[in-house]
Amino acid sequence: MSFKSFELHPQIQAGVEALGYEEPTPIQSRCIPLILNGRDVMGMAQTGTGKTAAFGLPILQRLMSGPRRRVRALIIAPTRELAEQIHEAIGQLGRKTKVKSVTVYGGVKQNPQIRKLREGAEIVVACPGRLLDLMDQGVIDLTGLEVLVLDEADRMFDMGFMPDVRRILGRIPARRQTLLFSATMPEEIRDLARDILTDPVTVQVGEAAPVGTVSHALYPVEQHLKTALLMKILDRTDTDSVLVFTRTKDRATRVAKSLKKAGLPVTFLQGDLSQSQRQEALNGFRQGKYRILVATDIAARGLDISRISHVINYDMPDTVDAYTHRIGRTGRAERTGDAFTFVTREDRAFVWEIERVLGEEIERRTLEDFDYTAQPKPGGRGGRGRRGERDRVEEAPRPQPPPSDLSVFAAFHAAAGFPEKARKVTLFSTPRSKARRVRSAR
Repeated sequence: MSFKSFELHPQIQAGVEALGYEEPTPIQSRCIPLILNGRDVMGMAQTGTGKTAAFGLPILQRLMSGPRRRVRALIIAPTRELAEQIHEAIGQLGRKTKVKSVTVYGGVKQNPQIRKLREGAEIVVACPGRLLDLMDQGVIDLTGLEVLVLDEADRMFDMGFMPDVRRILGRIPARRQTLLFSATMPEEIRDLARDILTDPVTVQVGEAAPVGTVSHALYPVEQHLKTALLMKILDRTDTDSVLVFTRTKDRATRVAKSLKKAGLPVTFLQGDLSQSQRQEALNGFRQGKYRILVATDIAARGLDISRISHVINYDMPDTVDAYTHRIGRTGRAERTGDAFTFVTREDRAFVWEIERVLGEEIERRTLEDFDYTAQPKPGGRGGRGRRGERDRVEEAPRPQPPPSDLSVFAAFHAAAGFPEKARKVTLFSTPRSKARRVRSAR
């Protein structure tokens, strides 16, 4: 199957060809015909499968006829980054169509957004909070709305946006086409789908499990040694772009500063940054200015950065779904990728749950030339805070393994709840990674 089989408007087809798209992905090949025929769709697919084009192309096709300069399609997304990404993707696909799209989200001044709305746009890509604000002010007219898209619906539920979403749903035309996309489908999202979709077609691509193109490895380590281990792995591993996830905003900032101090090209992304700072970090990471992005889970969903070769979980996520979404940043578009996860003794039960979902045991690794016996610095931060809390000081060092012998260290972790032997690995620098470090130093 090719995109030409959808018989899209020539101006839309020109945009598809300009992007180099030849064959649709599974979610696109199944959803596009249904949406073109006016059906409501509930789509379940992992990130990186082409969901944006799956709903974006049929929307553009619909808007090629009928009135212009009025809002006819509304796409609701959970984060500013995802809203911008959808907006950019639709702009690229519709570059020949003269269909206008605007973004609406908080964290920036609303006047520029209001001005663009008044200039006339057919598509609005919005986050729930700012959209409700503008609706309350009467500056956005949705009476002519024909298509509603809820993208990353499960993430909106996780972030507490469902009350806002339901308020929006109560203030837009009931007669419309509705499309709901989600990486997972918890019961709350199924309830929402039953309320807002009319005779929907369910399209599921793949299972709600980590993508199969990603290889997984666990690195048992004490909390206070994580940053040192991260530096060792980054120094010795041949990578393209690396996404490092931490549990707290404070820790993301601190880890990034430590890496920068060590001379690594790094930036960070967390919720306390302004929109311009967040966009600068993302653009720099996409364009290769920064090889490493340290982020909280704000970056785990929907971000389309295709060349991420490694995801490193500096901290274990809270749920298996969060693990799935994190590692979904690599191994995209049928490329392969690696997911490394640092695990402490407190994480062992969660490791078993991930292995249950994966259906296989995850390899344990240790580095032969890393000092696992190093003690925490006096007054150092252990980083045991839960999500949303600042890191706390370690009150007392944990029991340490006997010094020097790495095989004893592996046995120590086995006694702590990792029954499998950790594989000892030595990571070697390659000419490619050495050249990259030289370029970064320049």
